[in-house]
Amino acid sequence: MGDVLAGFQTVWEFDTDSVLIRFERGIRTPKLLQALGERRIPFEALSGVELTPGKRGTVVLRAVPRPGADPLMDAADGQLKEAYDPYRLVLPAERETLADYYADQLRGVLGPDAATPAETHLVTVPAPPLSFKAYDGKASFDGTAVSFRWFWTGASSEKWKAGDQRFRIDELTGVEWRSPESRGSAGTAPKDDPVNGGGLEGGSARGGTARNGTGKGSPKGGGHGHLRLLRRSAGNQPAGRADKDPAAVVFGMGYGLVHQSLPFAAAVLEAIRVSSPVPCTEGAPAPNRAAAPRRDPADIAERIRHLGELHTAGLLTDDEFSAKKAELLAEL
Repeated sequence: MGDVLAGFQTVWEFDTDSVLIRFERGIRTPKLLQALGERRIPFEALSGVELTPGKRGTVVLRAVPRPGADPLMDAADGQLKEAYDPYRLVLPAERETLADYYADQLRGVLGPDAATPAETHLVTVPAPPLSFKAYDGKASFDGTAVSFRWFWTGASSEKWKAGDQRFRIDELTGVEWRSPESRGSAGTAPKDDPVNGGGLEGGSARGGTARNGTGKGSPKGGGHGHLRLLRRSAGNQPAGRADKDPAAVVFGMGYGLVHQSLPFAAAVLEAIRVSSPVPCTEGAPAPNRAAAPRRDPADIAERIRHLGELHTAGLLTDDEFSAKKAELLAEL
Protein backbone atom coordinates (compact mmCIF):
# COMPACT_ATOMS: atom_id res chain seq x y z
CA MET A 1 0.00 0.00 0.00
CA GLY A 2 2.86 2.35 0.82
CA ASP A 3 0.68 4.54 3.09
CA VAL A 4 1.10 5.82 6.63
CA LEU A 5 -1.73 5.98 9.18
CA ALA A 6 -0.92 7.89 12.39
CA GLY A 7 -2.93 7.53 15.57
CA PHE A 8 -2.41 8.33 19.25
CA GLN A 9 1.09 7.12 20.32
CA THR A 10 1.13 4.66 17.38
CA VAL A 11 1.85 4.84 13.65
CA TRP A 12 1.15 2.15 11.04
CA GLU A 13 3.28 2.10 7.89
CA PHE A 14 1.91 -0.19 5.19
CA ASP A 15 4.21 -2.16 2.90
CA THR A 16 3.46 -4.66 0.15
CA ASP A 17 3.57 -7.69 2.45
CA SER A 18 3.47 -6.30 5.99
CA VAL A 19 2.62 -3.41 8.26
CA LEU A 20 5.30 -1.72 10.38
CA ILE A 21 3.86 -0.63 13.72
CA ARG A 22 5.87 2.10 15.46
CA PHE A 23 5.25 3.24 19.04
CA GLU A 24 6.06 6.79 20.10
CA ARG A 25 8.06 7.50 23.23
CA GLY A 26 6.48 9.72 25.85
CA ILE A 27 4.82 9.72 29.23
CA ARG A 28 1.44 8.81 27.72
CA THR A 29 2.75 5.73 25.93
CA PRO A 30 2.67 2.54 28.05
CA LYS A 31 6.14 1.26 28.94
CA LEU A 32 5.52 -2.06 27.19
CA LEU A 33 4.93 -0.29 23.86
CA GLN A 34 7.98 1.91 24.44
CA ALA A 35 10.05 -1.18 25.12
CA LEU A 36 8.81 -2.80 21.91
CA GLY A 37 9.75 0.29 19.87
CA GLU A 38 8.45 -1.04 16.58
CA ARG A 39 7.21 -4.34 15.18
CA ARG A 40 6.82 -5.55 11.62
CA ILE A 41 3.72 -7.71 11.22
CA PRO A 42 3.51 -9.82 8.03
CA PHE A 43 0.02 -9.91 6.55
CA GLU A 44 0.18 -13.71 6.74
CA ALA A 45 0.36 -13.39 10.54
CA LEU A 46 -3.11 -11.80 10.69
CA SER A 47 -6.49 -13.48 10.94
CA GLY A 48 -8.67 -10.41 10.59
CA VAL A 49 -9.21 -6.69 11.20
CA GLU A 50 -11.65 -4.97 13.56
CA LEU A 51 -12.97 -1.41 13.67
CA THR A 52 -14.85 -0.43 16.84
CA PRO A 53 -15.86 2.76 18.68
CA GLY A 54 -13.30 3.89 21.24
CA LYS A 55 -13.45 6.07 24.33
CA ARG A 56 -13.88 9.85 24.37
CA GLY A 57 -14.48 10.46 20.69
CA THR A 58 -12.15 7.90 19.16
CA VAL A 59 -12.30 4.80 16.98
CA VAL A 60 -10.05 1.77 17.30
CA LEU A 61 -8.57 -0.10 14.36
CA ARG A 62 -7.19 -3.45 15.49
CA ALA A 63 -5.34 -6.08 13.51
CA VAL A 64 -6.10 -9.55 14.90
CA PRO A 65 -3.07 -11.88 15.01
CA ARG A 66 -3.43 -15.55 14.20
CA PRO A 67 -2.98 -17.84 17.21
CA GLY A 68 0.58 -19.11 17.21
CA ALA A 69 1.90 -16.36 14.91
CA ASP A 70 3.30 -13.97 17.52
CA PRO A 71 5.32 -15.26 20.51
CA LEU A 72 4.57 -12.08 22.46
CA MET A 73 0.81 -12.54 22.19
CA ASP A 74 1.10 -16.28 22.79
CA ALA A 75 2.97 -15.61 26.04
CA ALA A 76 0.49 -12.89 27.06
CA ASP A 77 -2.38 -15.35 26.57
CA GLY A 78 -5.07 -12.66 26.45
CA GLN A 79 -4.00 -10.90 29.68
CA LEU A 80 -2.86 -7.55 28.27
CA LYS A 81 -4.84 -4.44 29.07
CA GLU A 82 -6.25 -2.67 26.03
CA ALA A 83 -3.73 0.16 26.35
CA TYR A 84 -0.88 -2.37 26.15
CA ASP A 85 -2.18 -4.17 23.07
CA PRO A 86 0.43 -3.62 20.30
CA TYR A 87 -2.16 -4.41 17.60
CA ARG A 88 -4.46 -1.46 18.40
CA LEU A 89 -4.44 1.90 16.61
CA VAL A 90 -6.56 4.62 18.26
CA LEU A 91 -7.74 7.41 15.96
CA PRO A 92 -9.98 10.49 16.34
CA ALA A 93 -13.61 9.67 15.56
CA GLU A 94 -13.60 12.05 12.58
CA ARG A 95 -11.11 9.71 10.87
CA GLU A 96 -13.45 6.73 11.02
CA THR A 97 -14.03 6.74 7.25
CA LEU A 98 -10.28 6.61 6.64
CA ALA A 99 -9.88 3.85 9.22
CA ASP A 100 -12.66 1.87 7.55
CA TYR A 101 -10.87 2.20 4.22
CA TYR A 102 -7.65 0.75 5.63
CA ALA A 103 -9.57 -2.01 7.40
CA ASP A 104 -10.98 -3.08 4.03
CA GLN A 105 -7.53 -2.87 2.45
CA LEU A 106 -6.06 -5.12 5.14
CA ARG A 107 -8.87 -7.63 4.81
CA GLY A 108 -8.09 -7.83 1.12
CA VAL A 109 -4.47 -8.88 1.70
CA LEU A 110 -5.01 -11.52 4.37
CA GLY A 111 -3.33 -14.82 3.60
CA PRO A 112 -5.20 -18.00 2.60
CA ASP A 113 -4.55 -19.51 6.05
CA ALA A 114 -5.89 -16.54 8.00
CA ALA A 115 -8.62 -18.61 9.64
CA THR A 116 -6.22 -21.27 10.98
CA PRO A 117 -3.58 -21.16 13.75
CA ALA A 118 -0.01 -20.63 12.58
CA GLU A 119 2.30 -23.63 12.81
CA THR A 120 5.34 -21.40 13.36
CA HIS A 121 5.94 -17.93 14.73
CA LEU A 122 5.64 -15.41 11.90
CA VAL A 123 6.36 -12.24 13.88
CA THR A 124 9.90 -11.57 15.09
CA VAL A 125 10.25 -11.90 18.83
CA PRO A 126 10.97 -8.56 20.57
CA ALA A 127 14.45 -8.09 21.98
CA PRO A 128 14.18 -9.09 25.64
CA PRO A 129 16.12 -7.76 28.61
CA LEU A 130 19.00 -10.12 29.41
CA SER A 131 17.68 -10.24 32.96
CA PHE A 132 15.00 -8.74 35.19
CA LYS A 133 14.15 -8.68 38.87
CA ALA A 134 11.03 -10.41 40.11
CA TYR A 135 9.90 -10.30 43.75
CA ASP A 136 11.71 -13.43 44.90
CA GLY A 137 14.60 -13.69 42.47
CA LYS A 138 16.46 -12.52 39.40
CA ALA A 139 15.71 -14.19 36.05
CA SER A 140 18.38 -14.31 33.33
CA PHE A 141 18.35 -15.69 29.79
CA ASP A 142 21.45 -16.13 27.60
CA GLY A 143 19.70 -17.63 24.58
CA THR A 144 20.38 -21.24 25.56
CA ALA A 145 19.29 -21.43 29.20
CA VAL A 146 17.17 -19.62 31.78
CA SER A 147 18.61 -19.03 35.25
CA PHE A 148 16.86 -18.05 38.48
CA ARG A 149 18.87 -16.62 41.38
CA TRP A 150 16.87 -16.27 44.59
CA PHE A 151 16.69 -13.17 46.78
CA TRP A 152 16.98 -13.54 50.54
CA THR A 153 14.36 -10.83 51.01
CA GLY A 154 11.65 -12.54 48.97
CA ALA A 155 12.30 -16.21 48.15
CA SER A 156 10.50 -18.93 50.08
CA SER A 157 12.42 -21.47 52.13
CA GLU A 158 11.50 -24.11 49.54
CA LYS A 159 13.36 -22.16 46.86
CA TRP A 160 16.34 -21.57 49.11
CA LYS A 161 16.55 -25.27 49.86
CA ALA A 162 16.45 -26.06 46.14
CA GLY A 163 19.15 -23.48 45.40
CA ASP A 164 19.63 -21.30 42.34
CA GLN A 165 18.27 -22.88 39.18
CA ARG A 166 19.41 -23.19 35.55
CA PHE A 167 17.19 -24.71 32.84
CA ARG A 168 18.39 -25.48 29.35
CA ILE A 169 15.96 -24.64 26.57
CA ASP A 170 15.82 -28.28 25.46
CA GLU A 171 14.54 -29.17 28.94
CA LEU A 172 11.47 -26.96 28.51
CA THR A 173 8.15 -27.34 26.72
CA GLY A 174 6.78 -23.83 27.22
CA VAL A 175 6.24 -20.91 29.58
CA GLU A 176 3.36 -19.79 31.77
CA TRP A 177 3.19 -16.02 32.24
CA ARG A 178 0.66 -14.39 34.53
CA SER A 179 0.40 -10.61 34.54
CA PRO A 180 0.66 -8.85 37.93
CA GLU A 181 -1.57 -6.11 36.54
CA SER A 182 -4.62 -8.24 35.82
CA ARG A 183 -4.98 -10.01 39.15
CA GLY A 184 -7.02 -7.67 41.27
CA SER A 185 -6.65 -4.29 42.89
CA ALA A 186 -4.09 -3.27 45.48
CA GLY A 187 -4.13 -5.42 48.58
CA THR A 188 -6.11 -8.25 47.00
CA ALA A 189 -5.27 -11.54 45.39
CA PRO A 190 -7.40 -13.91 43.34
CA LYS A 191 -9.21 -16.91 44.67
CA ASP A 192 -7.00 -20.00 44.52
CA ASP A 193 -4.03 -17.80 43.66
CA PRO A 194 -0.82 -19.85 43.50
CA VAL A 195 0.95 -17.39 45.79
CA ASN A 196 -1.74 -17.55 48.44
CA GLY A 197 -2.11 -21.28 48.58
CA GLY A 198 -4.30 -22.47 45.71
CA GLY A 199 -3.31 -24.42 42.65
CA LEU A 200 -5.72 -22.84 40.19
CA GLU A 201 -5.22 -19.75 38.09
CA GLY A 202 -7.69 -16.90 37.80
CA GLY A 203 -10.85 -16.60 39.81
CA SER A 204 -12.24 -13.72 41.84
CA ALA A 205 -10.10 -11.61 44.17
CA ARG A 206 -10.14 -12.02 47.91
CA GLY A 207 -8.77 -9.95 50.72
CA GLY A 208 -5.92 -10.77 53.05
CA THR A 209 -2.14 -10.58 52.92
CA ALA A 210 -0.23 -13.37 51.25
CA ARG A 211 2.78 -14.81 53.05
CA ASN A 212 5.70 -16.68 51.61
CA GLY A 213 7.83 -19.39 53.15
CA THR A 214 10.26 -16.95 54.77
CA GLY A 215 7.51 -15.44 56.91
CA LYS A 216 7.76 -12.12 55.08
CA GLY A 217 4.86 -10.55 53.26
CA SER A 218 4.36 -11.24 49.57
CA PRO A 219 4.58 -8.40 47.02
CA LYS A 220 2.61 -5.36 48.12
CA GLY A 221 0.84 -2.72 46.10
CA GLY A 222 -1.14 -4.89 43.71
CA GLY A 223 -1.92 -8.38 42.48
CA HIS A 224 0.49 -11.19 41.91
CA GLY A 225 1.77 -12.81 38.76
CA HIS A 226 4.55 -15.18 37.83
CA LEU A 227 6.71 -16.63 35.11
CA ARG A 228 6.82 -20.42 35.29
CA LEU A 229 8.98 -22.62 33.08
CA LEU A 230 7.20 -25.76 31.92
CA ARG A 231 9.62 -28.70 32.12
CA ARG A 232 9.61 -31.93 30.16
CA SER A 233 10.52 -33.85 33.30
CA ALA A 234 7.35 -32.62 35.05
CA GLY A 235 5.15 -34.53 32.59
CA ASN A 236 1.47 -34.10 33.36
CA GLN A 237 1.98 -33.38 37.06
CA PRO A 238 -0.16 -30.44 38.24
CA ALA A 239 1.72 -27.22 38.89
CA GLY A 240 2.05 -26.24 42.53
CA ARG A 241 2.24 -22.81 44.12
CA ALA A 242 4.47 -20.47 42.17
CA ASP A 243 6.08 -19.07 45.33
CA LYS A 244 7.31 -22.58 46.20
CA ASP A 245 8.16 -23.79 42.69
CA PRO A 246 11.89 -23.52 41.84
CA ALA A 247 10.89 -23.31 38.17
CA ALA A 248 8.95 -20.05 38.71
CA VAL A 249 9.61 -16.47 39.77
CA VAL A 250 6.84 -14.44 41.41
CA PHE A 251 5.87 -10.89 40.45
CA GLY A 252 4.37 -8.06 42.44
CA MET A 253 3.60 -4.53 41.32
CA GLY A 254 7.00 -2.95 40.85
CA TYR A 255 8.70 -6.35 40.60
CA GLY A 256 8.77 -8.16 37.27
CA LEU A 257 6.99 -5.37 35.43
CA VAL A 258 5.04 -6.29 32.30
CA HIS A 259 7.38 -4.41 29.96
CA GLN A 260 10.30 -6.49 31.29
CA SER A 261 8.83 -9.89 32.08
CA LEU A 262 6.60 -10.32 29.01
CA PRO A 263 9.29 -9.77 26.32
CA PHE A 264 11.52 -12.05 28.41
CA ALA A 265 8.83 -14.76 28.43
CA ALA A 266 8.24 -14.33 24.68
CA ALA A 267 11.95 -14.73 23.93
CA VAL A 268 12.11 -17.94 25.95
CA LEU A 269 8.98 -19.24 24.22
CA GLU A 270 10.48 -18.47 20.81
CA ALA A 271 13.72 -20.27 21.71
CA ILE A 272 11.72 -23.32 22.80
CA ARG A 273 9.69 -23.27 19.58
CA VAL A 274 12.71 -23.13 17.26
CA SER A 275 14.77 -25.67 19.19
CA SER A 276 14.64 -29.28 18.04
CA PRO A 277 15.30 -31.44 21.08
CA VAL A 278 15.81 -35.15 20.62
CA PRO A 279 12.72 -36.84 22.08
CA CYS A 280 13.41 -39.04 25.06
CA THR A 281 12.39 -42.65 24.51
CA GLU A 282 10.79 -44.58 27.31
CA GLY A 283 13.39 -45.82 29.72
CA ALA A 284 16.13 -43.62 28.31
CA PRO A 285 17.95 -41.35 30.77
CA ALA A 286 17.02 -37.68 30.71
CA PRO A 287 19.65 -35.37 29.25
CA ASN A 288 22.09 -34.00 31.80
CA ARG A 289 22.06 -30.29 32.55
CA ALA A 290 25.00 -28.29 31.34
CA ALA A 291 27.59 -27.76 34.04
CA ALA A 292 27.13 -24.46 35.84
CA PRO A 293 30.04 -22.01 35.69
CA ARG A 294 32.45 -22.03 38.60
CA ARG A 295 31.04 -19.92 41.43
CA ASP A 296 32.72 -16.94 43.05
CA PRO A 297 34.00 -17.93 46.55
CA ALA A 298 32.63 -14.68 47.99
CA ASP A 299 29.21 -15.53 46.55
CA ILE A 300 29.38 -19.04 48.08
CA ALA A 301 30.24 -17.56 51.47
CA GLU A 302 27.30 -15.15 51.24
CA ARG A 303 24.91 -17.97 50.35
CA ILE A 304 26.16 -20.08 53.27
CA ARG A 305 25.60 -17.09 55.58
CA HIS A 306 22.00 -16.82 54.34
CA LEU A 307 21.51 -20.54 54.87
CA GLY A 308 22.78 -20.10 58.41
CA GLU A 309 20.15 -17.43 59.01
CA LEU A 310 17.44 -19.76 57.70
CA HIS A 311 18.78 -22.49 59.97
CA THR A 312 18.81 -20.20 63.00
CA ALA A 313 15.24 -19.10 62.22
CA GLY A 314 14.13 -22.74 62.22
CA LEU A 315 13.32 -22.86 58.52
CA LEU A 316 16.03 -25.46 57.81
CA THR A 317 16.72 -28.62 59.77
CA ASP A 318 20.25 -29.55 60.79
CA ASP A 319 20.42 -32.16 58.03
CA GLU A 320 19.07 -29.78 55.38
CA PHE A 321 21.54 -27.09 56.38
CA SER A 322 24.49 -29.47 56.34
CA ALA A 323 23.52 -30.96 52.97
CA LYS A 324 23.04 -27.58 51.30
CA LYS A 325 26.26 -26.22 52.79
CA ALA A 326 28.18 -29.22 51.46
CA GLU A 327 26.58 -28.74 48.03
CA LEU A 328 27.68 -25.09 47.90
CA LEU A 329 31.23 -25.90 49.09
CA ALA A 330 31.47 -28.50 46.34
CA GLU A 331 31.03 -25.74 43.75
CA LEU A 332 34.30 -24.05 44.79
